[in-house]
Amino acid sequence: MTWNSAPFAPPPGLSYLPSLPRLRFRRLESSTSDAIDAGDDGSSVSGLVTSDEFYPSCGRGYLFRCGLVEAKTLAWVSSSTVMIAILDKVKMASWPAIIVYSASSLALATYLILEPLFLNPLSRIPGPKLFALTKWRLALEDWKGTRTQAIDRLHRQYGPAVRIGPSEVSFNSLSALRTIYGPGSRYGRTYFYRMFDVYGKQNLFTFHSPVEHGQRKKLVSHAYSKTTMLKPPAASMVEDKVHKYMKLIESEPDHVSDVFNTLHYYSLDNITAFLYGKYGSTSAMDGSEAHRALIGDILDPARRRLSWFTVHLPSLTRWLYTRTDLMESLVAPFLPMQKPATYTGIRKFALDVYTSFKNHKQGKETGIEDDGHGSSIMERLWQHHNTQRENGMDDLEIASECADHFLAGIDTTSDTLMFLVWSLSQPRNKVFQEKLRQEVLGIPAESLNERGYPTVEASDKCAYLQAIIKETLRLYAPLPSYEPRSVQVDSEVDGYAIPADTVVGIQPYTLHRNPEVFEDPLTFNPERWLGPQAAEANRWFWAFSSGGRMCIGLHLAMAEMTTLTAAIYRTYQTNLAPAFKQASPGITARFEMFYDERFPTIKEHSCIIKFQSFDGSV
Repeated sequence: MTWNSAPFAPPPGLSYLPSLPRLRFRRLESSTSDAIDAGDDGSSVSGLVTSDEFYPSCGRGYLFRCGLVEAKTLAWVSSSTVMIAILDKVKMASWPAIIVYSASSLALATYLILEPLFLNPLSRIPGPKLFALTKWRLALEDWKGTRTQAIDRLHRQYGPAVRIGPSEVSFNSLSALRTIYGPGSRYGRTYFYRMFDVYGKQNLFTFHSPVEHGQRKKLVSHAYSKTTMLKPPAASMVEDKVHKYMKLIESEPDHVSDVFNTLHYYSLDNITAFLYGKYGSTSAMDGSEAHRALIGDILDPARRRLSWFTVHLPSLTRWLYTRTDLMESLVAPFLPMQKPATYTGIRKFALDVYTSFKNHKQGKETGIEDDGHGSSIMERLWQHHNTQRENGMDDLEIASECADHFLAGIDTTSDTLMFLVWSLSQPRNKVFQEKLRQEVLGIPAESLNERGYPTVEASDKCAYLQAIIKETLRLYAPLPSYEPRSVQVDSEVDGYAIPADTVVGIQPYTLHRNPEVFEDPLTFNPERWLGPQAAEANRWFWAFSSGGRMCIGLHLAMAEMTTLTAAIYRTYQTNLAPAFKQASPGITARFEMFYDERFPTIKEHSCIIKFQSFDGSV
C-alpha cells in the first residue's frame, strides 16, 4: 500500500506493511507519541506520531487523513489522545473518488432533506415534516380515502396555510381565495384535471389556460345564465321533469323510495334534455332500464381506486390499460378497475348521441327540428363548428365538451338533493321541514304551473328554501375536496413566497367548517343564512367555486333543486326509513367517499325515505 499524493501526505515516522490485508487500530493514549498495532496476526508497526505532524482541523484537534474509503469514522487526534475507529475493511482509493462519493452523498441529502425542509421557500409555511419531505405521505391519505379530512385536521392544527407536500400548499382564507381563484387570477388548473379529458380532448373542466377556458365558455355561457333558466324553454323542461319525479314517487310501493337512485334519474333526465335535446334525452324516470343503467358508472367503488392510480402512477396506469393479447390477460389481476374502465357507459352513450346528431345534420340542410326546448348545448357548439371551420371545434371536441357537462350534471345535483331530503327527514330537523312547508304552501296560485306545482321562477324566490339548499351545500358540497391550481412564475399568497409551478389550493370542506364563521359548524341549521351573520357566511360559501372557473351549471342546478324541493314539500312530509335512523348516506367524489361523520354507520349509494301525505295517508 502507498500513501496518496498531495494535498494529504502521511505524517513522518509512520509506515505500513504492504502485505497486511486490513488494519485494525486500537485506541491508545499518550501525551507525545502513540504506537499503532496493525494486522490480523497481531503484528505491529511502531513509530512516533507527534500531534503537530497531523493536519489541523479545528480548535486544538487534528484530523488524521489517511485516504480510507470504507471507514466508519475518520480518525480524530487531539494533543493528548489518538482516537482511531476499528475498521472492518480498509481500501486505498484516490482522493477524487472520495470527493465524488462525499459530494454525491451531500447532494442527495441536500435534495431529499435539506432542500425541502430548510432551503425551499415553502419551508416557512407550517406543516408536518413528513408531508414536506415526500408527496407519498399525502398519497397515502388519498389511498385511504381520507385526504380531505386529513387536510382539514392539518388546518385546525397549523392554521390557514399548511404545506401538504414538497411543492404543494393548502390555504384556508378569503384573501387566498381571491388570489388563487378570483377574477383575473393567473393560476390555472393543474395536470390533475387531465384525467377528466374525454375522447382524448380537453374541455371546459380540464383546460389549464384561462384564455382557452374563456374562449370555450363564451360559446355556452348564455345558455346557462340565470335569465335563460327562469324562462321557457329551459324552465319548462325543468318543470316537466319535476312532474315526472312526483309521478315516480307516487308509483313507489308505500311511497318509500331510495332517493339516491330516483334523484339520479331526475338529474340524468334533466341534463340530457338540456345538452342533447331530442337526440339524447333520457327517460330514466319513465322506467327505461337502459337509461337507468347509465348511473352504474357512478356506483362502482373501484373508480376511486382507478382515480388514485391515474393521478399518482399515470405512466403505469396507461401501460396497464394499453396491454393486448396475452399480456392483457397477465396484467388483468393488477388493474385498479377491470376493463372497461370508469364512465364508459356514459361516454359511449354521449358519443353515440353526437354521432347520430352529426349524421342527421349532414343529411338535412334545414337543421334539426325544434323539440320545444330550444337550442341544445350540442347544437350551439355545432353551429360554431359549422361557421368557424378552420378555428372552430372538431367533432371529438364537441362530443368531449358535451360528455363532460353530462357527467358533471348528474351526481352533483342529485347528491345535494339527497342530502337535503335526508337532513330534513331527521327528527331533530322537523322544525325546518315545517317552516319550508309553510313557505312553499304560501306560493300564490298564479305562480303554480298547469300541474299545480311551483314554477321555476316562483321557487327561486323562496328565501327559506334557498337557505336550506345553501346549508346542505355547506355541509355536503358535492365536490368538497381540494381544488389544485398552479402558475408558471413565482408568486405570493397570504404573504408566503410561492415558487413557480407550486401547487396551491383551497377546499370547500374546510372553508365551510370554520368555527369562527359558522357556529356549531357540524350542525345543520339553515337559519344561519337568514340572520345578521348571513353576510359573513356568504363570503365563505364556496360550493360552486368562484371567478372565471365558477361552475357553469350553477343556475341549471339551482333551478332543478329549488323547483323539485318546493314540489315535494308542498305535497309530502318526509321521514327516514328505519335503516337510516343512525346511518348517513355516502357519496363518491374522486378518491373519497363523503358522508356525515357524526353518524356511526355509512350506507354508500343509498338513502331510503318515506314520503307521507300531510293527511297521514301514504
